[in-house]
Amino acid sequence: MSVRELVVLGTASQVPTRHRNHNGYLLRWDGEGILFDPGEGTQRQMLRAGVAAHDLNRICVTHFHGDHSLGLAGVIQRINLDRVPHQVTAHYPKSGQRFFDRLRYATAYRETVQLTEAPVAADGVLARTGGYTLEAHRLSHPVESYGYRLTEPDGRRMLPDRLAAHGIKGPDVGRIQREGSLDGVLLDDVSEIRRGQRFAFVMDTRLCDGVHALADGCDLLVIESTFLDEDEQLAVEHGHLTAGQAAAVARDAGVRHLVLTHFSQRYSDPEEFERQARAAGYEGELTVAHDLLRVPVPKRR
Repeated sequence: MSVRELVVLGTASQVPTRHRNHNGYLLRWDGEGILFDPGEGTQRQMLRAGVAAHDLNRICVTHFHGDHSLGLAGVIQRINLDRVPHQVTAHYPKSGQRFFDRLRYATAYRETVQLTEAPVAADGVLARTGGYTLEAHRLSHPVESYGYRLTEPDGRRMLPDRLAAHGIKGPDVGRIQREGSLDGVLLDDVSEIRRGQRFAFVMDTRLCDGVHALADGCDLLVIESTFLDEDEQLAVEHGHLTAGQAAAVARDAGVRHLVLTHFSQRYSDPEEFERQARAAGYEGELTVAHDLLRVPVPKRR
C-alpha cells in the first residue's frame, strides 16, 4: 500500500533544545523516501522514528548552514555502512560544493553505495519520475538557499455514473482509458482530471518570489517560522520568516495543510505560533511541528 507522509526528525533552528533536535524531515512518497536538511543528530533521530538508511532515495539540502547540513556526514556514512542497494541522489546548492565535499568525506569510511551528486544552480526541474516532478526555487537568505517542490502528475478519475450511462463496463473501461475514445464516446465524457498532489519544503528565507512559487496550491507545505511576529525585524535581518508571514503565504497560496517548524530557542510556548498563524487568516489544517511527529499528506478532495 502506498504511503505519503512527512516524518519530522527535528524542529529546532540554530540552537537545539532538550526537546527539539536540529532539522531533519523525511517525506515518504509511495515507495521512495526524500530526506530534507539533515542537521546534526539526524542519524539518531532516524533510529528513534523507525527510518532506515534503506528508506532513502534522495537527500535535498536547502543551504549549508550547520543546522541544515551537519548531519550529512553521518547519514552518508550510514548509507554506505548499510550497503543501501539502490542509487541515492543528493541535491544541494552548487555554490556550496566545497561544503558538501567536506561533509561527504569528513572521516575515513568504505564507500559501497552509488551516491549521485546533482547540485542545484538555478530555478527549475531537478528530476522527473513516474510518481513526481521535483523542482527547486531560489530563496532569500544570507547564503545561497533553495526550496524544493514535488508535484505528482495529474491523472484521471473515471466516473461510474457516466460510464454506466454510456454502457461502458468491464474491459472497455481500460480500453477507453488507453485509447481516449470508444464507439464515439470520448474519455472526457466519462472521466475528469484528478489533480496531482503537491508538496513543498521551504526553509530559511525572507519573503520572496520563490516562497510563493513553492507554496502555490500545495496539499502539504512545510515552512520555517523561526520568529514570532513581534520579532519581524530580527527575521528580516537574519533571513527568516515569522509565524504570521508563513501563514499568510499559505493562506494566499491555497495550502491545505500547513506545517510550521524551525523554531528559535528563545520561545517557550509553541501554541503562540499557532495563535499568530490563525490571526494571519490561515483557515486550513495547521500543525506546529514537534520532533518525531508524522503528518500524512492530505487525501485528495
